[in-house]
Amino acid sequence: MTGHAGLPPLSLYVHMPWCVRKCPYCDFNSHAATGRQGSADGILPEAEYIAALLLDLDRDLAGFPASALHEREVVSVFIGGGTPSLISPAGYAALFAGLRRRLRFAADAEITLEANPGTVEQGLFSGYREAGINRLSIGVQTFQGGQLEALGRIHSGGEALRAAESARAAGFDNFNLDLMHGLPGQTVAQALDDLRQAIALAPAHLSWYQLTLEPNTVFYRQRPVLPDDDVLADIQDAGQALLAEAGYGQYEVSAYARPGRRCRHNLNYWRFGDYIGIGAGAHGKLTMPAGPDAAGLHILRTSKTRTPTDYLAAADAVRAGRDDAFRAQAEAVAEDELAFEFMLNVLRLTEGVPAASWQQLTGRDDRGLQPARRALAGQGLLVADDARWQATALGQRYLNRVIEAFLPE
Repeated sequence: MTGHAGLPPLSLYVHMPWCVRKCPYCDFNSHAATGRQGSADGILPEAEYIAALLLDLDRDLAGFPASALHEREVVSVFIGGGTPSLISPAGYAALFAGLRRRLRFAADAEITLEANPGTVEQGLFSGYREAGINRLSIGVQTFQGGQLEALGRIHSGGEALRAAESARAAGFDNFNLDLMHGLPGQTVAQALDDLRQAIALAPAHLSWYQLTLEPNTVFYRQRPVLPDDDVLADIQDAGQALLAEAGYGQYEVSAYARPGRRCRHNLNYWRFGDYIGIGAGAHGKLTMPAGPDAAGLHILRTSKTRTPTDYLAAADAVRAGRDDAFRAQAEAVAEDELAFEFMLNVLRLTEGVPAASWQQLTGRDDRGLQPARRALAGQGLLVADDARWQATALGQRYLNRVIEAFLPE
């Protein structure tokens, strides 16, 4: 289903860059919370940042052709970070009032806020709901005290339990719990105990994924001892069986949901949909007609200036007349990179996507993709069905290998 004039659905991503402290495994664009000199907002320049977000959106709306953004409904919003629950409910009420003046939201738009159990209480959850947020994603990671300490988390297992209970008490029947496995020294029994505690809280959705050591993190420089491959495989197999038995269907590499509760925002990413990205370091993707002299569709990737200080300075520069100050990058996806970009997203879905999606979303035919398709199907990594792009169960396990087959030569 398309969003407007043959284009894919449109979402909005909002980045809140601050956290209480940086976790040693985190490679996201997050920065320890400190005030800005002259700010009246205390530890965070909340009002100033929200004004900058709306100005950032104004520049995007003015800077792209009407065919790319205007009159398209926003089907989902995701507020990520950092720790978005450091921002007050009043701040979000002001943000959404501004967003709704500028964008047309679908009547059933999914609006998700990431929350850290160490920075929320039931009163805040109620306020977030009143501000227009209708889905929460709570960053539990683990319920084990020692593991939480090793991960640098600021909450306890008890606070994680109370956060989920408070979310439901505040009226959130649609919430996700974020859970990691393969933690330093973790056994199969400990990983499954985390899963059982999460399942007992009856969330609508579970994101359950393996800890990886990413460059530019403390864990990458000072590597902890992680479970070996046999233990990791046992955790994965036993955990997937436990989730399935509890009624959580896997629909993506690390996403499990009750029937009807898949994350619509992330599904739009994985189906190669469009999204506006506002906020420090936010990324976006927009599809537009390539023009009368070019074939196919024009797919643009954007990113915004990364640090909160530079982002707020960019807002000042825009007010002074420099219209492009927020934007760090805006460039079309190269022709020979399109297949890799497309497969990087759609093959994460366990059900894949219809083969026709490639032409619908890129405007190109798939003749150049067929050699890789046949080779991967012959290796048992892709489903041998010309009507779908879908990894087999084996292909899901070796997904990087599958996707790399579509890298430009």
